[in-house]
Amino acid sequence: MSDSIIHLISDLHLDESRPETTQHLIEYLSGPAHRAASLYILGDLFEVWIGDDARDSVGEQLIEPFRQLAARGTRVYFMAGNRDFLVGDDYCRRAHIQRIDEPLLLDGVEPPTLLMHGDTLCTDDADYQRFRRKVRNPDWQQKILSRPLVWRKLLARFARSISRWRNGRKPAAIMDVNPQAVHECFRKYAVQRLIHGHTHRPAVHDVDVDGNARQRLVLGDWHGRRGSLIEIQGNTARLLPLE
Repeated sequence: MSDSIIHLISDLHLDESRPETTQHLIEYLSGPAHRAASLYILGDLFEVWIGDDARDSVGEQLIEPFRQLAARGTRVYFMAGNRDFLVGDDYCRRAHIQRIDEPLLLDGVEPPTLLMHGDTLCTDDADYQRFRRKVRNPDWQQKILSRPLVWRKLLARFARSISRWRNGRKPAAIMDVNPQAVHECFRKYAVQRLIHGHTHRPAVHDVDVDGNARQRLVLGDWHGRRGSLIEIQGNTARLLPLE
């Protein structure tokens, strides 16, 4: 493990129907992740999460690999995405993961680097932004978590069906980031590098903001034995395949 190495991943969308992807993550946690002093998961680790009390089967499989990684000295941080915003303190405590809020400015990293899940940058998708404001409201979340598990499971199934139907009808450009939103983010937080996931479009973008060079790195999603990783070492950030 190197104190200067940071790993970032996102958009694994783990559930029971994708055992190969779960196994790929477990192998990463027990191998390549050992290089890093810190691992940041930038949302959508799980395809759906209806509450820590549900004891999600995939989530339970990951507790020991996360614990073992933490025991080796790698600090693991979790930022909620649009699929797993109900992951709570109980699960994170059992898995030795620390929850973090977005956006997050990385401490001690040059150039100044901001981390996000990325969905707030997709401002052209007005329907989604309304949905996000609703489900990120703490009062709404507490109301949902107070309902019986069987009710939450049915709601999650219905919500996923509606999401697939709506996304299938939207132009692809609407679900990508809005350039103006990206520029405003760089200005607001005065950073030179932005890292996020959500769009499933892995790339490194050079961005000109008011005549100043900036960089936006986008993590890809995971499918089977294929994944995406960003590694920060020193002042260099690299987008790497994880196979």
